[in-house]
Amino acid sequence: MVDPIPGLGKTRAMARAIWSGSLSFGLVNVPVGLYPATQDKTIHFNQFEEGTSDRIRYKKVNERTGREVAQSKIVKGVNVADNEYVMINDEELTAADPERSRTISILDFVDASDIDPLHYRSGYYLAPQGEGARRAYALLREAMAGEAKVAIASLVMRNKEYLVTVRPDGPDSVLILQTMFFSDEVRSPAEELPNLPGEERFSDRELAIARQLIDAMTSPWDAEQYRDTHRQRVQELVASKHEGHEIVLEAPAPAPKVVDLMAALEASVKAAGGGAASKTAARTSKTAKKATATRPAKPPAATSASKPSEAQRRTARKKAS
Repeated sequence: MVDPIPGLGKTRAMARAIWSGSLSFGLVNVPVGLYPATQDKTIHFNQFEEGTSDRIRYKKVNERTGREVAQSKIVKGVNVADNEYVMINDEELTAADPERSRTISILDFVDASDIDPLHYRSGYYLAPQGEGARRAYALLREAMAGEAKVAIASLVMRNKEYLVTVRPDGPDSVLILQTMFFSDEVRSPAEELPNLPGEERFSDRELAIARQLIDAMTSPWDAEQYRDTHRQRVQELVASKHEGHEIVLEAPAPAPKVVDLMAALEASVKAAGGGAASKTAARTSKTAKKATATRPAKPPAATSASKPSEAQRRTARKKAS
């Protein structure tokens, strides 16, 4: 396997807060900074004219004349009807900006289980800003963890208002902020999706087999065991071509045949059972290796030097006789 090119698909490490202000909890204000909690490792490609190393660039052109338009001459417009637009310049748009604020204002506390994960957008770390903020930050985090609640708050960042949650993270002594979709931004599946199941009925056997499959595939959550295999293959492909190797295309796998639902469930349970056994064996082996590594070594066996020699045994017998 070819080693991927170092840094391919990676972004630079987070350096500083993307927003700073305070977290407001009643009359308590805790100075905090907002840091990205995730990073995009998607491999980004540039575009070139085939057979050359000439980059392809995009220009903003007038749709009717085909002429390039300077950025200073471009205004925003909203489509209100067919081919009818309302033009708005930046100064007019500023009037609708949310009130500038450097405060994350906690509005309510709710049970985390009451929030549909579909409402979550992006995750960030909230960190105390300055030595004086650490105690108040730790106190708020500890109190929230004890109540098993998440805070609902509002945040204004980059001229946009966000609904957010703030919650304590268990393993690390940090508060997590997650931006959210407003309720009218989440689509209704009943209105948007065709062919949703209705009054389907299932036999006890079908449900039992389906639950058995779930049980066979159930394992503890471990984020480290999941990898972006497509990104890894692209990295290996780029590294291989970079070293001058020829790329051999493989035939796509045949599409799976449509089979009976019960037959598919039973075959899946059988396959999952073998996979579960392999996982258990792997975990057992891993545990055994750890135990072997940590078990104290046995004391060395007595050497021949510590045993009486044959001459010593003969002398002892003569004395005895």
